[in-house]
Amino acid sequence: MTDSDSASSRAWLAVGLLWFVACLNYLDRMILITMRTSIKEAIPMTDAEFGGLTTIFLVSYGLLSPLGGFIADRFNRSRIIIFSLFAWSATTWLTAQATSLNELLFYRALMGISEACYFPAAGALLMDYHRNSTRSLANGIHLSGVMVGSGLGGLGGWIADRHDWTYVFELFGLIGIVYSVVLFFLLKDRTGPAVEHPVTPTAPAEPQPGLIATFVSLFSRPAYWLALLFWGLLGLASWSFIGWLPAYLSEEFSLSQGEAGLTSMGYIYGGSLVGMVVGGYWADRWSRRSPRARIWVGVIGVLVATPAILLVANVAVLPIVLVGLVIYGFTRPFPDANMVPILCQIVDRRFLATGVGVLNTFAVFVGGATIYAGGALRDAKVDITTVFNCGAAGLVICAVLLWFVREPAVKPATP
Repeated sequence: MTDSDSASSRAWLAVGLLWFVACLNYLDRMILITMRTSIKEAIPMTDAEFGGLTTIFLVSYGLLSPLGGFIADRFNRSRIIIFSLFAWSATTWLTAQATSLNELLFYRALMGISEACYFPAAGALLMDYHRNSTRSLANGIHLSGVMVGSGLGGLGGWIADRHDWTYVFELFGLIGIVYSVVLFFLLKDRTGPAVEHPVTPTAPAEPQPGLIATFVSLFSRPAYWLALLFWGLLGLASWSFIGWLPAYLSEEFSLSQGEAGLTSMGYIYGGSLVGMVVGGYWADRWSRRSPRARIWVGVIGVLVATPAILLVANVAVLPIVLVGLVIYGFTRPFPDANMVPILCQIVDRRFLATGVGVLNTFAVFVGGATIYAGGALRDAKVDITTVFNCGAAGLVICAVLLWFVREPAVKPATP
């Protein structure tokens, strides 16, 4: 086996190993939501208090994501990933020992803190391993694990109905702890001339800039501001559609709560699982001919997803609506698969993980605000179709923002 073949094998091994971590990450997040009835029976609380369990997770996760990215930029990324997995898995196991609302709140906050390091470190590690020709595909495959983990989160309620809610947390917590041990032996940082500094190369002996200098570097680039606005508005537009979709299907087509939920998430996540990989592969192929290919693929994905929302909102025929859901699910992840590779083109690579962390923070808080606003609009009797149409308009603005993202004048160094 040549050195090139060995490096390629390690690069794809990293993708496979991190796919399971991403799957566990979202599975551990989702199982609490799917066990609402069992948990409330064991630990009495109001619906608002139960919702607070998700809120405190999002707040702690969102606030700590930039710091998690900064740590991943300064230290061994693979070890940070392993520690993060071990910490949130141990927290998942400890959640089973909770006997009060305050203890549940503490463990959910701790989970948010422990997960904050993962995605910035994982995204940056994959970019270290994968060169320009495979970056988007590697990132897309990795994020497809999120889709599978989100879907498998439903196992929480199913298992709790047959055993106990504490058993679910203990089971998946132990799985994560065991897998973190496996990663300790298999997942490594890439060594050698792997990590290029595309915008401002740094000699090895030069000290790593501090947190303030990192933020100054990121926010001094207009392209990063545009990427941040794009990512936030994309989350707002997407949540305005996804968050209301089960209610729309239930009211418009007289589906039960369970049927509406399974229909909406099944068709969208099924399409997204394929779209995440296809969008990454297409962008990699196209990028061989054009440096802006990843941006164009993201723009195309958003623009095709826009009429899919309009189709769902304005054509009250269930088979057509289902086609719209599949189209949306397939094309909407195109920018997701390419976002970290796009950041590689517009930020100093020394600060890539921090840049991912800041994007995570913005997306989390925009998503949380959108969910709350959706509830307020719902209480105000605003028509769901109106919300969907506004979400579609938001996607068009997203496409415009992404289109204007430009690489800096100083071109990245080619590894």
